[in-house]
Amino acid sequence: MPQSEENDLTNSPASRLAELGIILPSAPRPVANYVPFVIEGDYLYLSGQGPREAAGTLRTGKVGAEIGIDQAYADARLTGVNLLAVIQEALGDLGRVRRVIKLLGMVNAVPDFGDHPKVINGCSDLLVDVFGDAGRHARSAVGFGSLPNNITVEIEAIVAFRN
Repeated sequence: MPQSEENDLTNSPASRLAELGIILPSAPRPVANYVPFVIEGDYLYLSGQGPREAAGTLRTGKVGAEIGIDQAYADARLTGVNLLAVIQEALGDLGRVRRVIKLLGMVNAVPDFGDHPKVINGCSDLLVDVFGDAGRHARSAVGFGSLPNNITVEIEAIVAFRN
């Protein structure tokens, strides 16, 4: 009997990460008085994450000034990797993700910058690469005058999961 896609280890989120050459870092620790995630029922609410490299360095700058769209896209992708690390910590297995429901993507941008969706696609594209159709989500991509520690992007998420 053929295995279902859900149980097929060659098509699992872990195998997709390996194919992409991504090793999840430890989940970033909160920088203030909040928790990195909350589980309520079958939903996982992820606090905003930023583009923190595995060594702890933050990618900073103003998008549309010293940071271009390609770099900001890469920063959003890195932020997605950090969101995945938090999901892994919260659920113990990315294979438990049933659906990525919603992202809120915030871009630290100059006032006349208008390509916020192109930037946040860095995270959205990663989630689809890792989870397939279950990674397709509703989303907001908006600009902000500043973000904590001058990071280029911050992204939060809501995820449905299997118990």
